[in-house]
Amino acid sequence: MSFTHDIADYPEGIVLAVDKPYRWTSADVIRKIKFAAIRHFGKKNLKVGHAGTLDPLATGVLLLCIGNACKRAQELQDHDKEYIARIRFGATTPSYDLEKEVDRRFPFEHITADAVRDALPAFLGEQEQVAPLFSAKSVDGVRAYELARKLYRSGRADELDAAALETLHRNKIRISELELLSFGASSLPPALQDAGNASSRIHVADTSGMGLPEAEIRITCSKGTYIRAFARDLGEALGSGAHLGGLIRSRSGDFTVGQALSVEEVLALL
Repeated sequence: MSFTHDIADYPEGIVLAVDKPYRWTSADVIRKIKFAAIRHFGKKNLKVGHAGTLDPLATGVLLLCIGNACKRAQELQDHDKEYIARIRFGATTPSYDLEKEVDRRFPFEHITADAVRDALPAFLGEQEQVAPLFSAKSVDGVRAYELARKLYRSGRADELDAAALETLHRNKIRISELELLSFGASSLPPALQDAGNASSRIHVADTSGMGLPEAEIRITCSKGTYIRAFARDLGEALGSGAHLGGLIRSRSGDFTVGQALSVEEVLALL
């Protein structure tokens, strides 16, 4: 694959599936590739965007839109997604993933592979889900993460759950498939990739030494589904607490992670 230097040769724009690196924000990816695309096509006002953000500690398919393909961003974002989630039981964090340190511990000795497998069917189908407070969801013009970080930094983290319920509306989502892939001891977080380009703001807590059980679950769901919130709800359903130890978006619409290009491969094309 190669691109000409004239964006007019691509009247419908360009859509690329990028495998977002660990500890990069979606904006980090766009910023880096947009600079290269502007230089390659010689067009200063070139539009570059994405169709559905990924959390910093998630990897996998991030759909990149260049030029007129940006007009299709909403259409692409509306497609179903598939994720591979590693959910750790016995502890929670305010962000429901490893961006924040553990705030509470819970019993987990009763959680087994069979218990997880038996709990999954209750989450299938259409349902309402409360988005994580540490999210980009906007309610009445206020980003949820802005409120969350204000409370967190002011030492009022104990108000986070109450604030979440008061501030966030419930999303209507659909989970169509759930499959337990494995169950066992939690593992170390992925090695920090290319720390020079990863956002220095992104903290990674290490809960691997806490002896927590971890379930790897494949999830197929509609747009707007927060897998961190699913982890929270699954932990509660099992009489414990839970957080995400890792997340891969394995598919977005017809684009799979196996087809996705690394950031370096995209930069080489440009």
